[in-house]
Amino acid sequence: MNLPPHALFTLWLLIIATPATAERIKDLAGIAGVRDNQLIGYGLVVGLNGTGDKTKFTGQTLRNMLARMGLTLPPGFRPKSKNIAAVTVHAVLPPFAKPGQTIDVNVASIGDAKSLRGGSLLMTPLKGIDGQVYAVAQGNLIVGGLTASGQDGSNITINIPSAGRIPNGATVERTVPSPFGHSRYLTLNLHHPDFTTSQRIAQAINRVLGPDTARPLDSTSVQVSAPVDPAQKVTFVSMIENMSVEPGESAARVIVNARTGTVVISKNVRVRPAAVSHGKLVVTIRENPQVSQPAPLSTGGTTQVVPQSDITVEERGRHMFVFDPGVSLEELVRAVNEVGAAPSDLVAILEALKSAGALQAELIII
Repeated sequence: MNLPPHALFTLWLLIIATPATAERIKDLAGIAGVRDNQLIGYGLVVGLNGTGDKTKFTGQTLRNMLARMGLTLPPGFRPKSKNIAAVTVHAVLPPFAKPGQTIDVNVASIGDAKSLRGGSLLMTPLKGIDGQVYAVAQGNLIVGGLTASGQDGSNITINIPSAGRIPNGATVERTVPSPFGHSRYLTLNLHHPDFTTSQRIAQAINRVLGPDTARPLDSTSVQVSAPVDPAQKVTFVSMIENMSVEPGESAARVIVNARTGTVVISKNVRVRPAAVSHGKLVVTIRENPQVSQPAPLSTGGTTQVVPQSDITVEERGRHMFVFDPGVSLEELVRAVNEVGAAPSDLVAILEALKSAGALQAELIII
């Protein structure tokens, strides 16, 4: 599929002129093969003020580094410098990153270092999952936490002093191959799979770029015929990203966080006819100790305290409300609020409605 430059420009103006009444395809889907790549490395942080490691492998790492630099330590000598720390270095390599560009890196201690504040990371190769070096990191750390201790053993720690960050601390050395410039098709993968959204994206693309340009493959993927020329393909993708599509409504769900009592109810939740009664049992225990004394003129008797407990059980806040057919989310929340139900009470009510088959939604408890 090759389009003349003036045709691409005309289509671009048409897309810009379309009012944005829905979400952009850029926000709904991503392009297959255009992705980040994770990098990881192992290195040393030096220049610490006595807050480094005491572990043996840190000294071994220092010995190996000095040996590569031509310095041979005496046999049996174990370096125990408290000014160094063994760390892991990880970064995210963005798609299409070119050699010479810089990326941010995160540094974290893997030993018993108390703090990395004031340290500098020595040259550390960062490798991908295939074992190849894609970037090299080095630089001064920015640490947001701190720790301080006194001679009596008291100490204070703010944030996390054993982890830091180096902005633009790694230089890209290798490009990750991408199928973007070699394929005749583009595949759009939805962030949230939905058959309706997939169909509407294909229809929006075909309406602007012509019939049979795009076709939905499943609830996640939409295949699009693209120009072969790389320059045209970039403009082509830019046009598609800025098209507006009305996404399909998600399935009815009720999400409950049992630990915090948070309840999230989606728009399409409905309730069948049901009557709900919810109340609380209040148990009250009162202690009324009684004093028992011996009879007058008796011998050998002693005064005793006899425990006596009064237990009462009553039910407070007993409420009943009825849901009519097709009750909406707003009506459900209003009914529960009118009876003064707490979040934990709402969770119990929703679970009971689901068990009774009256809640027309998926109940997810996390």
